[in-house]
Amino acid sequence: MAQRTGRKLLTFDRRLGVRYVAGADEAGRGPLAGPLVVAGVLLDLESLRDYRVRPLALLNDSKQLAPESREELYGAVLACAERVSVRVFPPAVIDRDGLHRSNLRGLREVLWACQPADACLVDGFKLGPLAPPHRAVIDGDEKSAAIAAASIVAKVTRDRYMHAMDAVYPGYGFASHVGYITPSHSAAVRRIGPSEIHRRSFRALCYEAADLEAAESLAATA
Repeated sequence: MAQRTGRKLLTFDRRLGVRYVAGADEAGRGPLAGPLVVAGVLLDLESLRDYRVRPLALLNDSKQLAPESREELYGAVLACAERVSVRVFPPAVIDRDGLHRSNLRGLREVLWACQPADACLVDGFKLGPLAPPHRAVIDGDEKSAAIAAASIVAKVTRDRYMHAMDAVYPGYGFASHVGYITPSHSAAVRRIGPSEIHRRSFRALCYEAADLEAAESLAATA
């Protein structure tokens, strides 16, 4: 069996000396297309003993797991968690309010939805006085079980959405890169222009090339 990373992450949370620990994390800060997904997970550490904790043995930062492992852990987290909360910010909201502001709002909202908690942990960000009392943990998805569980929920939720969007917006390859910038993704945007789920507030060279091509095509037909 692979290394039991989940035990190490749960040890971090147990050392807080409390029963209910809420963790929050997001997926989709960097992509050119698709939503920002923020998740919160509340764990009851007293109930996570023996057979109930075994499904979380391989819990880890979602970025360090294969898609198949993330899917398995997604089900395990939903089965083991006391509470799960998800907020989805579509590209139009990101363009209007800004990525960072949307992210902070989402992290605050999912932590509030995971109350009552004895301790709230968030991956990296201090959320200000509008959030529940919380602790920002640098690289928290590699240290805390609650944060890692939230990262799994956010990542799987977002990836499933982007795979569905591959059929709605064919030609961009969303099923392979899930909206992140890759050479093939940039080439598709230059060729056919951005879709409705592309973040137009992001500065990307492929947008400039697509806008230039559209302008030249319009001029040629005028």
